Amino acid sequence: MIRLDDITLSLGDVSVLDEITLSVDEEEFVALVGPNGAGKTSILRTVNGIFEPDSGAVEIDGQRVTELTAKALARRVATVPQDTHVDFSFTAEQLVEMGRTPYRSRLDWSFQSDPVDAALTRTETTHLRDRPVDELSGGERQRILLARALAQEPRALVLDEPTANLDINHQIQMLQLVRSITTEGRAAIAAIHDLELAARYCDRLLLVEDGAVQVRGPPETVLSHDRLATAFETETAVTTNPVTGTPTVTALGDRPKLDSHVHVAGSGPRATAAIRTLWRTGFEVTAGILPEGDVATMLARRLDVDIVTSHAFEPPSESQREDALALAEGADAVVRTSRDSPPFDDHPTSTPSVHADIGSASVGTTSVDGGQTTAIEDSAELVETVRAYTDNSNRRDRTDESEVGSPTDQK
Repeated sequence: MIRLDDITLSLGDVSVLDEITLSVDEEEFVALVGPNGAGKTSILRTVNGIFEPDSGAVEIDGQRVTELTAKALARRVATVPQDTHVDFSFTAEQLVEMGRTPYRSRLDWSFQSDPVDAALTRTETTHLRDRPVDELSGGERQRILLARALAQEPRALVLDEPTANLDINHQIQMLQLVRSITTEGRAAIAAIHDLELAARYCDRLLLVEDGAVQVRGPPETVLSHDRLATAFETETAVTTNPVTGTPTVTALGDRPKLDSHVHVAGSGPRATAAIRTLWRTGFEVTAGILPEGDVATMLARRLDVDIVTSHAFEPPSESQREDALALAEGADAVVRTSRDSPPFDDHPTSTPSVHADIGSASVGTTSVDGGQTTAIEDSAELVETVRAYTDNSNRRDRTDESEVGSPTDQK
């Protein structure tokens, strides 16, 4: 349906797009994501014929855009722009009627009411039809512009930040509507700022950076914290929304990096809370043994945490126990979210242990020799306790190094 083949584009002396190749098929909704200035809008303007590329080809429904008249192109592609400003005080209905322009002759100023009425109904804007557009809110104008695009009865939709001016309920309605339009044999491509909404409603994402597509694929493939950290120059955490089952992205700013390693043993919500809390604090986190399919396992993988897993509802193997113990022995502290967390239910470790049942009044920490227990009431106290253990561990390491001395000292 939509094809871009090795598109390059320069505006003046500035290179804007570099060998962009992409496709959007019928019944597919594809999102362009990436930082501001990455080239997303330029790609869209190349698709709808506003920009003519320096090289490469753009095809819509099997025909090159450069070979189509403006009217023929408008019958195939409709655009919903990011800028909703309208210079003249048209009514909302008059603006939607403009979507029928590609179907009129020069002498025919009539319009077909059915496509206009259907577009107003579908975008839930019928009540706005007699209102002057310049009196509407930004979100209302956005929906009217979508209605105008639908009135064109296009084969492909191009949308630039379609949810930018909308409140949350209309954001959902907008993307649900675009999603439903694609099921009618149309294609849609959009630049979307909200990564979570893009992941929820789009079939594929293309991560654009510096005028090039860096990675493409299903949302769960594209949205990884290392790729997003590079593209957006900020630390992110990518997890799974428990309601929608799609990726959710949390920007963390500059996540601290602590020179301390903490191993988490356990499973379920308690281990999930411990992994999340310690990772966000900046610790190097490992975990295991975790059951496959567990919420803690899914979170750990999203955060690229080194883990050891076992089959759910089966006891871990001896090799899995050994792998988990090796991670624990290399840590400065172990957080156990259950007192029978494998592999520590029957294997001792020399690493100091923190028993953490986050969210429960029975939370406690225990020294490695089974000494005094101190109550922990929340995640903040867990961090404080782990910091104390890891600080002591690091001090011991520095003391051991100073006692060994340099090779020169030993001669």
